[in-house]
Amino acid sequence: MRNEKLRGEIKRLDKAAKRTSVWSERVEKSKKGQRVAGLRPDRGFIGHKSAKMMKRAKVIENRQIKTIEEKTGLLENIDESGELKLYPAEYHTDRLLELRSIHLYYGSEEIVKGVDLEICRRDRVCLSGRNGSGTSSILKLLLGEEITFTGLCNIGAGLKISYVPQDASGVKGSPESFAEDHELPESLFKTILRKMGMERTQFDKDTSEFSAGQKKKVLLAKSLCEKAHLYIWDEPLNYIDVLSRIQIENFQASQRYSF
Repeated sequence: MRNEKLRGEIKRLDKAAKRTSVWSERVEKSKKGQRVAGLRPDRGFIGHKSAKMMKRAKVIENRQIKTIEEKTGLLENIDESGELKLYPAEYHTDRLLELRSIHLYYGSEEIVKGVDLEICRRDRVCLSGRNGSGTSSILKLLLGEEITFTGLCNIGAGLKISYVPQDASGVKGSPESFAEDHELPESLFKTILRKMGMERTQFDKDTSEFSAGQKKKVLLAKSLCEKAHLYIWDEPLNYIDVLSRIQIENFQASQRYSF
């Protein structure tokens, strides 16, 4: 779907660039005193103003051509990039977790009121809300972290959750040691990073030196390597480049597992 949109934009820009090129040629002919339909030769106009028009036409044309090249390159990258895949584990019952009449508290202040939620196998769920609305607190509850609440919270026995936190600043160690520390298949881990646009030269660096977007890719690749029953990704598109955002959006749209 994004590919088709890009192709449409490229086609539109190409037509615009051709129109600009025609206009540029007509301006050039008018400078030489040639009669062109729509541009009447005027000796008083020839010179400084004509040169300014020509320069403007060329600037617009070059800008359009550059944009076309950038979008064409992005389209080629999308077409060539590998498809992201998930390796979920099968759970023994259909229902993974259940929340009923959940109220969450920060100190004595109630931050979430009356939440009901049920997640079953093959569900895909999006939890959204304004900053401070309590979405992160709900995730903490699902992950078993200490948080004050009332109501029913029933997490399936033996449920394995793969979690990608919003904050990736704690990522550290070489890619090899990171994979070893988290018991990930190193070759698969690196393959996923390469599919997400990570250069091979980055594998020689410590991940603590990576950019915020590269660190987020490390955590996403880790989750994609893990066999879990439930995948929870908190703000997975934060700091991610355009190409990888498209990959992740397309991947999430094609999956039938919970995030």
